[in-house]
Amino acid sequence: MDGNTTTRTTVREATFALLRQLGVDTVFGNPGSTELPFLDRWPADIRYVLGLQEASVVGMADGYARATGRCAFVNLHSAAGVGHALGNLFTAQKNAAPMVITAGQQARSLLPNFPFLGATEAPQFPKPYVKFSIEPARAEDVPAAIAQAHRIATTRPYGPTFVSIPSDDWSATCAPVQPRAWFPDTAPDPAALAEAARLIAAARRPVLVVGPEVDAEGAGPALVALAERMGAPVWTSPFSSRLSFPEDHALHAGHLHASPQQVSDTLIGHDLVLVIGAPVFTFHVAGECALFRSGIPIIHMTTDLETAASAPAGMSVLGGLRLGLPALAALLPEEGRPWPTPRQRPAPPAASSPLTAAYVLHRLGQAMPPGTILVEEAPSHRPAMNQHLPIREWGGFFTMASGGLGYSLPGAVGVAIGSRRRVACLIGDGSFMYSPQALWTAVQERLPMAVIVMNNAGYGAMRSFSRVLQVRDAPGIDLPGLDFVSTARGMGCPGRTANTPEELEAALAEALSADGPMLVEVAVDGAIANLYDKH
Repeated sequence: MDGNTTTRTTVREATFALLRQLGVDTVFGNPGSTELPFLDRWPADIRYVLGLQEASVVGMADGYARATGRCAFVNLHSAAGVGHALGNLFTAQKNAAPMVITAGQQARSLLPNFPFLGATEAPQFPKPYVKFSIEPARAEDVPAAIAQAHRIATTRPYGPTFVSIPSDDWSATCAPVQPRAWFPDTAPDPAALAEAARLIAAARRPVLVVGPEVDAEGAGPALVALAERMGAPVWTSPFSSRLSFPEDHALHAGHLHASPQQVSDTLIGHDLVLVIGAPVFTFHVAGECALFRSGIPIIHMTTDLETAASAPAGMSVLGGLRLGLPALAALLPEEGRPWPTPRQRPAPPAASSPLTAAYVLHRLGQAMPPGTILVEEAPSHRPAMNQHLPIREWGGFFTMASGGLGYSLPGAVGVAIGSRRRVACLIGDGSFMYSPQALWTAVQERLPMAVIVMNNAGYGAMRSFSRVLQVRDAPGIDLPGLDFVSTARGMGCPGRTANTPEELEAALAEALSADGPMLVEVAVDGAIANLYDKH
């Protein structure tokens, strides 16, 4: 007891007690010497998931957090270990994945002399891609700092936070920390919703553009009800990282591309644009967006202050979609507009040899058992996927929002751990090579995860951009000589190749029913769709 009769414990025990009270039962990590005092006598009731490189660790935690809606807990090695993780940390920030990242630091007594493994100004290292970053001034403040980081990570927009912890802090004494009641959701301003409802009711040809925040907030059914009440077509926002609207619904109009010209051409025929849970807009090529100068009302509903403030035009309504969408729907007239004619669906692609990406994706969609979650990182094949592999179930699709490769293989591992459902990881040959070691963790955890590698012997997106930018003879695009089945088998994961329609059917059936992970390497032709083709 101290002078205030408060029971004291060690920082380590106080942290584990805090994690239990926060509902954290899984830690993702890659350990080093500065983490050993935290790992000592690891408790049996908290699962430790080992990744073989820090980028994989953060990708796994990201997938876990997004699949569960809960804050993930990560333990990285100091300095260089955090550096290894930064690419997927950037992606986690763009994905709005809630996580608390802790990293070891050298002992406090050594820090003035720039010790081996010491991180100078450690809290600055991951900025600006964390919402909060701290190395507590005193050892006894570590549990409270972790609790604060957890609260900030789980305030929308969700995102990663960072706590640097000197290795000798874990054995210091401190008072236990009790989690606070935390209700971070906010409702939109009723006056703003009333103005939005007035504009929508006055419009004759409104259109919706929807993004990943809808699924992240569990607001999908409310969005569908709003769209049906409005009788408006619904477009998925450019590069949406989650299912934004059921793609077999009669109101789903398609996927916007990240081109200002295509966005303008698609939306400018409407007299009101309602953007929900996405930026206004995500672009990837330069150009004028005439929509912004058209005077057409744009209403933007989001929890993200930064994307709202950066929107070039329109009005923004800040607040939780889970609360805002039903409130907006209730303000609209009950008599809705006639629904637009549903878009024409493409015919199933024909079997061929060599296999086309369109055929492979169509057959993958047919082969996936109900409830399978698709995690994708094959950006050059995204147009074909949007056409031939429709996503229907909320929580059924994840990809990266950052544009950086190396997320989706470890992300699929985290999704499988968090969801306890079968996962299909659709990945390009170039993407696979960024975090291949995540496959080892899938084997160790015996995850029901089919990894489908689309092998076109190169960076397909670079080939596509070369066409768009009229660049010729660029080096560094072709990837000959990679053997993904051998790579998988080297980590204990079975694999097989598929070069014909018959081999594809057999391989998909086996991989999507296996008890553990399995890799299928599919050789596809080199025809790459233009990522910004208007059609």
